[in-house]
Amino acid sequence: MTDDTSRVRLEAWSEEDAGLLRALNAPELMDHLGGPETEEQLVRRHRRYVDMSADDTGAGRMFRIVLLPEEAVVGSIGFWARTWEGEPVYETGWAVLPGFQGRGVATSATRAVIAEARAAGLHRRLHAFPSADNAPSNAVCRKAGFELLGERGFEYPPGRPMSCNDWRFDL
Repeated sequence: MTDDTSRVRLEAWSEEDAGLLRALNAPELMDHLGGPETEEQLVRRHRRYVDMSADDTGAGRMFRIVLLPEEAVVGSIGFWARTWEGEPVYETGWAVLPGFQGRGVATSATRAVIAEARAAGLHRRLHAFPSADNAPSNAVCRKAGFELLGERGFEYPPGRPMSCNDWRFDL
């Protein structure tokens, strides 16, 4: 695995990123996550992201992904604390705008967020739970050096059962 993150810069999520969140709410990007969210859900998610990024306890952080050298804002990524199978861990998730997919952006950003989670230092492991049928996100996990633990039943959003792959990275 290469640790090349020079193609992207992660910047803390801020009040100015509400428009990015709306762009990432496109049906083709939300297909594996239960479909687009309502405006009310987006407002709550944006507030959660802003609050997470202002928190310095190490519990998590959300970022906008900036593609270099273009300086284009192309997506989001983050990590947050959760309990998984009785263990405190970090979880990660990402989204890249359609015009920038297939260029290695998500993999570079995932490698960068691994470094951020490691630096936060609260948990030993970082997990990702892409839908089992989301080949591009599963490829990101593989390319970023995660270990596939297997397929699991999951609910996302709450109340919507799905099958996901459990990928783990030992920080």
